[in-house]
Parts: sequence; structure tokens; C-alpha cells
Amino acid sequence: MNVEIKFPSYDAQQRTYVTWRPVEVKLRVTAPPPGVANVAVTVSAKSLSPGGKLRFATTLTHLGTPTLNLNLPTSGAQVSVWVGGEFQAPSSKYGDVTMEVRTNPGNQLVGSQPTMVRIRKNAEALSTVERDRFLTAMATLNGSGAGPYKNFRDMHVGGAPDAEAHGGPGFLPWHRAYLLDLERELQKIDAEVTLPYWRFDKAARNLFSRNFIGLPNFLGQVQFNAGHPLLGWVAVSGVGIQRGNGNGPTTVPALNTEAQTLQPGGVLHPNYASFRDMQFTPHGSAHMSNGSGWITNPATAPRDPLFYLLHCNVDRLWAKWQWATKIHNPTDPKAFTPAAGFPPGHRLNDALWPWCGPLAPPRPTTAPGGGLAASPMTAVPGVSPKIRDMIDYLGTVSPTHQAFAYDDVPFQN
Repeated sequence: MNVEIKFPSYDAQQRTYVTWRPVEVKLRVTAPPPGVANVAVTVSAKSLSPGGKLRFATTLTHLGTPTLNLNLPTSGAQVSVWVGGEFQAPSSKYGDVTMEVRTNPGNQLVGSQPTMVRIRKNAEALSTVERDRFLTAMATLNGSGAGPYKNFRDMHVGGAPDAEAHGGPGFLPWHRAYLLDLERELQKIDAEVTLPYWRFDKAARNLFSRNFIGLPNFLGQVQFNAGHPLLGWVAVSGVGIQRGNGNGPTTVPALNTEAQTLQPGGVLHPNYASFRDMQFTPHGSAHMSNGSGWITNPATAPRDPLFYLLHCNVDRLWAKWQWATKIHNPTDPKAFTPAAGFPPGHRLNDALWPWCGPLAPPRPTTAPGGGLAASPMTAVPGVSPKIRDMIDYLGTVSPTHQAFAYDDVPFQN
């Protein structure tokens, strides 16, 4: 007897990935034993150490268990199991956790599927291998200035495009789409990579080193160790990264802490209109904490790879606020509050530029268009996302999800 395990999606190498948000997996008995209508099995996971862990349930829930007993019909009918990562037990590589189906009794292995609990992590917590895979993927995307990275550099610029991405309620949804697009391009290069985040209200000894994001010299030229993947980084022309020396291994920038951002004045405000003020602090303060260099100017900030780790933390803070307030439904006016007088890109049903195209008035025309990168793990948010599509990223109230999650923000339905 065998049990076929069918995840909802696979990549071109027939690998499948999960986050904290469970997905519906189909089990089906093949080559059944004769004379029985059902077979009893136990679903569980085998993890390497250290490795990801899985939880199982018969419905979509955050209350899964490490093992699940089922009766599978020998008729070949499919049975659903919901499979997600165990919160705070992410993977470090593909295959460090395997879903297993065993007979009960007998404990005979009759089906298995390796996977990865693929989660965005604090940059400080990355292993050396995870760090170097991320840096190598970034360098490959950059392609010495000729790779697809230039599109991300150019779509976040000053002038008219800046009005679509900054200064209004669309700031957080726009940057969530921006990060997701970049991450999916990185995963085309290395499917095990996720965007790490710089938690900028704490010292980041591992991040601000010549092994990771680099340290500037007295001229503001970022220095790396020999053999570092970013040594050949070309932002526009010429090799190198310009960054001020405001942040180092022991620096804690002067900005609102995570607690102050989530609960200003010690109070959790369940209204997006209040929370979006974090665009100025800690977000803006984190940019300026570097003192000088590309990252202090919206028109040049994405030339520095640190920019994406900064914004990953901004998005994480929004995700954590959404979880803390239990506000995920785009139809809830507390989830997104538009304001009058803003250009396109700041209302709930507005499509986000430049993914929506065309590059013609009244939209800006000074940066590249093109749809948001697809993912083999999910069909959402689609090539031309709207603001409303970027709110329920984990699929807390929606049947779909965007295949990313943060190491300290759980799925909870």
C-alpha cells in the first residue's frame, strides 16, 4: 500500500513550500490492501536538527497538532489534511522537514513529501549559509548593474512616482508589493531564499559587518570582506555602495521602538489611519539614521541593498499590527483608511503603479512597468495588484495567501 501526498502547488523542480499559514494537502491510497474499506494512518513530520516543524489539522486552523490520525478510504477518494509550519520553528533549507504518512498500527512508512517552512527572518538570526545564499541571489539579480535588479532600483524614484509610493495611505501596501516582487525574483534564482529584515530598533552586530551588509569607510564607501558576493555591486555606474557611517555593529538608531510603533503612548490603536504614521518614524528615521549616502534619499535609496532589509522590517511591523489588532479584512474600514486629495494609488480599489501600467499620464512615465512576478506557490496577488489585494497577505480571512510570513508574526484565524 502507498499513500499519495498532493500539495496544492510545486515549482519546476517539484519542490513545495509552506509558511505558518496551512495549505490543503490531499491524501489518496494507491495499491490498497484487499478486502478492507479503510486503512488507519498517522500523519506526522520528520525534522532534521535544526530544521522546520509541521502541524496538521482536518480544517484550516492555527491549532494544528504534531500528529494526526486518519482513516483513508481504499476506494482512492481523496482526504484533505491542512499542513502548515509550526510557529517559531522555521526551516533553514529545503528538505529539513518531511511530511510522513505511516500505518497505524505497524508504523510502516507509506508516503512522504519533503518541504521547507520558508519564512522571512531577522537578519541577525540567519545562519552563515542562509546569509550567503541571500547575498549571492542579490548579486545575481544585480548582474553587475545589467540584471533585473535595475527595474527595482528605477521604480522607486523621486518626482511623480514618489507620490504613488510615499506620503499617503498607499505607502504600506505599495511597499509590500514591491518587496514581494523582489523576493519572488530572488526565488527564481534560489528558491530557498527569503528577504531578511533589519530590526532597526536594536543593535545588529551580525548585519553591520563586512561579512553581511558591509561597513562604510570614512569616505562613505561600503567595505566588504574578500570574496563577498556584493563586491561587484553596480547600482547605476561604477562598482560600490555609498552609505554613511551612522549605523554600526553596536548602534541603536534614535527612532520609535517596535513597542512604541505598535502601541504609541502605550495604547494599541485598531485603526490604519493612526498606524500609517509610522511612515515618518520609525521608517523615515531608519533611513536617516545612516547619516548620509544613497539610503537617505528616496530617489537613490534602493541602490543600497540595506534598503530592502529596512523596508522588510517596515512591512513586518505592519503585519504585526494587523495580527495584534486582528484586522485583516480589506472590507473593514479600519484595515485601510484612504485620505482625500491623493493621486492614484491611495484608495482601496486603486491598482498599484507600475505593476498596473500603462506608463502614461496620469500615471508616472519615468520608471519601468511590467507585472508583479508570479509564484509557483500561489496565484495571488496577481500581476496587477490593487491596494486591497495586499492587506490579507496570510489568507486569514481569504482562501488565498501570498506565500510569505515573518518569523515572529503568526497565522491566527
